[in-house]
Amino acid sequence: MNKSEKEFDELIQQALSKEEAQYFNEMGEQNLPQMLVGLYKGKNSWLNIVTTVVHLAIFAVSVYTLIEMLGAEETNDKLEWMFYTLIGFIAMVLLKIWSWNQMDKNALLREIKRLEYQVSLLSKR
Repeated sequence: MNKSEKEFDELIQQALSKEEAQYFNEMGEQNLPQMLVGLYKGKNSWLNIVTTVVHLAIFAVSVYTLIEMLGAEETNDKLEWMFYTLIGFIAMVLLKIWSWNQMDKNALLREIKRLEYQVSLLSKR
């Protein structure tokens, strides 16, 4: 948050009642753990739970294929297991990107709601 944003937030705090200020503070920026927990709340929480379960399953399969690759004697077998491991890691990366996009979307929605709240307060006055 830069200096002008802090000053703006302070002006808003001064203009709000205690209850309004508390609600405004709750809508503030979240840290990473709060954002991760936020993935499992709301309308699409079931989808994020399914994504996490699939991610863990892919991780387990990737570890298995990595162990098999390290234990393979022939080059062709090593290459085949390495390919499966690589596909698993790529799938995990794609799922992580999807989760990060969901967290970003939630942060944007919080900011939009915060702006809506500010506009509604301004329209009351």
